[in-house]
Amino acid sequence: MATPEHDNVFIFVPNLIGYARIVLALIAFWFMSTNYVIAGWCYIISALLDAVDGHAARAFNQSTRFGAMLDQLTDRCGTTGLLVTLAYFYPKYMFWFQLSIAIDVACHWLYMQTSVVVGRVSHKVNDNFVMRIYYQKDVLTFMCCVNELFYVCLYLLHFTYGPLILGASLFKILAFLTAPFAVIKALISVMHAYVAGADLAAVDVRERQEKRLKGDGPVNAGKKLE
Repeated sequence: MATPEHDNVFIFVPNLIGYARIVLALIAFWFMSTNYVIAGWCYIISALLDAVDGHAARAFNQSTRFGAMLDQLTDRCGTTGLLVTLAYFYPKYMFWFQLSIAIDVACHWLYMQTSVVVGRVSHKVNDNFVMRIYYQKDVLTFMCCVNELFYVCLYLLHFTYGPLILGASLFKILAFLTAPFAVIKALISVMHAYVAGADLAAVDVRERQEKRLKGDGPVNAGKKLE
């Protein structure tokens, strides 16, 4: 028997998963400076559930704007919390962590806000060539995973070298391998801002032209009467 549908967006399955992600992230924040095992697992599980809620949204036909915004905010805040800790652990590189936070938050916020303004069904739908490739399911999942893995490895290296492979730290090896992808993802975030800025400017131009036409209407009519 089919499960009856309801419209209480707040208790949709993907959004319940989203709430669980927030709780896990908060636990990770609490233990991040003292217990890397609890913090690490809570953060990783919270990040992995990002893919699960997407599958749930499609499976239960419960994709919503609220869910998309909840997902985005959880991603941004989770990564920011980790980067703040890394800036504390590695003060020599604080500027770069600060820059990463600024790029991640500002560019994604502008992109999401512009998607709403222009009336897109989803922020993942865009005519830009880079955005179309980036938001392909496999590409997006890969880029998000390696980006998070890079920062998680830096976090773990503050406490432990982890398993050794031929005398080299596994976490250090993974950090070196994923670092280029973290840089690429940051550049793609900048591309988000560029695309969103262009779209938002186009809206401004269109609205100014519409206002100008409305303002010129009576004047032109008066000239014709003369």
